[in-house]
Amino acid sequence: MPLERPKAITKHLSRNDTGETGGHQAGILVPRDAHILSFFPPLDRSQKNPRHKLVFRDPLDGRWEFSFIYYNNKYFGGTRDEYRLTCMTPFLREHNLRAGDNLTLSRDGDNRFHISYHRQNDAEDGDDTLKLGTLWKVVEI
Repeated sequence: MPLERPKAITKHLSRNDTGETGGHQAGILVPRDAHILSFFPPLDRSQKNPRHKLVFRDPLDGRWEFSFIYYNNKYFGGTRDEYRLTCMTPFLREHNLRAGDNLTLSRDGDNRFHISYHRQNDAEDGDDTLKLGTLWKVVEI
């Protein structure tokens, strides 16, 4: 029985995610967890570094375009084998997000994507969440 696609996922932002370490990375790492990955559109793993452009709307109806990428160049002579959500730096900077803040990605009934956040001191970890790993969660909405 296939997994039901979650309507929302959250990411507890790390210092690497927000750029606070001063390092440069290609977007936020998305874990290989099947439930988390099923939130995103499927990617063609037979292509080198397949990607999907995703348009997210924030609570003020701001438009943000991110890329969901499977860096699979390990299978094409390279070294990488990971999923990432990229092009997020403008959103993170505009909203002054820091390590410890929570990012929520959701889909509505028409498969439109939405993004919101909660500051570390505002975030609530309710009993209605299923914890997957340490930084990503599927959220029941």
